[in-house]
Amino acid sequence: MRVRVFFHDKCFDGASSAALFSRFYRERVRNDVEFVFSGLLHRAGALFNEKDFDGDENAIVDFKYSSSPKITWWFDHHESAFLTPADAAHFEQDQSNRKFYDPDFKSCTSFIAMIGEQRFGFNPQPVSDLIYWTDIIDGALYQDARSAVEMKAQAMKFTMVIESAKDSNFVPKLIPLLASKPLGEILEEPFVAELLPALLQRHERSISLLRERSQLKDGTLFFDVTDQDLEGYNKFIPYYLHPDCVYNVGLSKSSFRVKVSVGSNPWSKAERLVNLAKICERYGGGGHARVGAISFDVTQADAARKASQEIVEELRASVRQS
Repeated sequence: MRVRVFFHDKCFDGASSAALFSRFYRERVRNDVEFVFSGLLHRAGALFNEKDFDGDENAIVDFKYSSSPKITWWFDHHESAFLTPADAAHFEQDQSNRKFYDPDFKSCTSFIAMIGEQRFGFNPQPVSDLIYWTDIIDGALYQDARSAVEMKAQAMKFTMVIESAKDSNFVPKLIPLLASKPLGEILEEPFVAELLPALLQRHERSISLLRERSQLKDGTLFFDVTDQDLEGYNKFIPYYLHPDCVYNVGLSKSSFRVKVSVGSNPWSKAERLVNLAKICERYGGGGHARVGAISFDVTQADAARKASQEIVEELRASVRQS
């Protein structure tokens, strides 16, 4: 029995969701199974390739919905979970009891744990630490920006390693360990430990660079690092450097996309915040009410820059009017 699990790549919650799903499946569905883990990334154009759905069962966790009949399991918690109204209608009509959605959950990992426990008798207690930290990280539940940026907690180092992974095989190799070992032990694995010194240096460099590049006006911060290898920077750095900002909009670039990241300060006392998922959806992106992103093809840098400036102006106007 071969189960292919598609997960949100370069994301701590994505990796943790795949780990928790595999543990749940092995314990409560069947244990004579081989898991194959495949990362998915938001990009311009089609997000799925039907030919990749080649498992005896195919699951998607922490990522958008696919109406393919080959997808047998789906879990997500993003507000922008459906690419089209037809996909949303397809989900609503599903009778399999294998596809689940709730945008109120802080993390997809905790959502899978709840569904697994309540509907299938799964015991999530052995991985409660992983669930706890995934809620903290994906829900931005840190005490302050310093806690999120200074890398003292083991889970923060994990987030940095996962978000910065260059090797497409790295996170799939990590996922089975997340399902069975404490975070501290996994950090000591040679293939993980050897990456940390260089990544910590890169993290320090990103703090300095964002300090230089950030433009704060009307509660909204903007920066452009498309000339740097910095996609996967810590998304809380803007609030660490500028505690008074309400929103931040960042432009970054990788080998396959130009990314517009849009976020709101979890520690801001501003009221009536704009729904960022709705803004990002207008440009083909999405996310959550408080954080979202848009992916443009690498050839569309000008379009990405134009979108980022439009969003910055919209957010600055909303702050001025509040």
